[in-house]
Amino acid sequence: MKFEVNRDVFSEAVSFAVKLLPQRTTLPILSGVLIHADGDRLTLSSFDYEVSAQTSITAQIDEPGTVLVSGRLLNDIASRLPNAPVTFTTEDTKISVTCGSAHFTLLSMPVEEYPTLPEIGPQTGVIPGDAFSEAVSQVAVAASRDDVTPVITGVQLEVGDNDLSLIATDRYRVAVRTIAWDSGRVGSEPLHALVPARTLQEVGRTFGSASTVSVSISGTSDRELIAFHADDKTVTSLLIKGNYPPVRRLFPETVDDHAVINTAELVEAVRRVSLVLEREAALRFSFSVDGLTLEAIGSEQAQASESIDALLTGEETVVSLKPAFLLDGLNAVHSEFVRISFTKTENPNKPGPVLLTGQTSQEAPATDGYRYLLQPNLLLR
Repeated sequence: MKFEVNRDVFSEAVSFAVKLLPQRTTLPILSGVLIHADGDRLTLSSFDYEVSAQTSITAQIDEPGTVLVSGRLLNDIASRLPNAPVTFTTEDTKISVTCGSAHFTLLSMPVEEYPTLPEIGPQTGVIPGDAFSEAVSQVAVAASRDDVTPVITGVQLEVGDNDLSLIATDRYRVAVRTIAWDSGRVGSEPLHALVPARTLQEVGRTFGSASTVSVSISGTSDRELIAFHADDKTVTSLLIKGNYPPVRRLFPETVDDHAVINTAELVEAVRRVSLVLEREAALRFSFSVDGLTLEAIGSEQAQASESIDALLTGEETVVSLKPAFLLDGLNAVHSEFVRISFTKTENPNKPGPVLLTGQTSQEAPATDGYRYLLQPNLLLR
């Protein structure tokens, strides 16, 4: 095999192909990137039986062929090559990479031992890349990072004819975002897909600048698969098995008591006051007609408090929240103001979870379909 390719284009393609490769694998063959040259197209692929990535770029191909090479090593090399065309040649088990005055010799891996990439089913629907990327970034932060319960380490996609909902929880908070999407069908059966959060976050970042992203959900009962495709790039992932907890029922239909606060001011106040807190400690938030007071009782040597403006509707409320979890929700509210709504429980001394939604102004709620429910105690047991 022999080809010449633009350095920047090649480096970006290699970087995409290796992003989802596992840092460690018991099968060294799965750490490779498969490079296939034919016609004027160069295709780079990676696959670890769970996730696959494939991209195609234009290259001047003198001799077609296929080779398998260590992905992370090739990525390190490609990202540091000088500003010159890259020439790639193979002979027997040796790979030669030349760029300007830089030259590398690598060993190839056995192509015949590499697994076949999964087949992608028919298109389920399409979605704008920027809206999809924003929704993923808002919701995936609430997914659990504890592998003890795999089902909540994913983001649940709920597919309708005209909308797509993303849901995530780690038992302490629930994030939901609904966005418009085109399935090209009317009256079809709703679909559910539980996608690993880490994979979905990478997909969201990768396809954020794409005009549209094509989504395909397919497979059998024992091997369900989702695929995302845009701009000559494709990512597939096996879906997480299991039933997602019914977290939608935790959201209240109506809430009478709420406060509206400038989002940026609240973020900065939370960051300042929480400086004195010990790990896992909560901040005390007191909402009154005079505004919001934040209080942190840290060690014996340090305490902090701060008051900011807040427009309260309803009863005065005091609630304790973990600052890190609150900041995750506030940073996902992409509007100037945030509404913090207070739910009630049967016990008047125990406040219910708080609900965060966006506000375009102090009076007008946002229409982006984002909701973030937070409670310091477990939501699901």
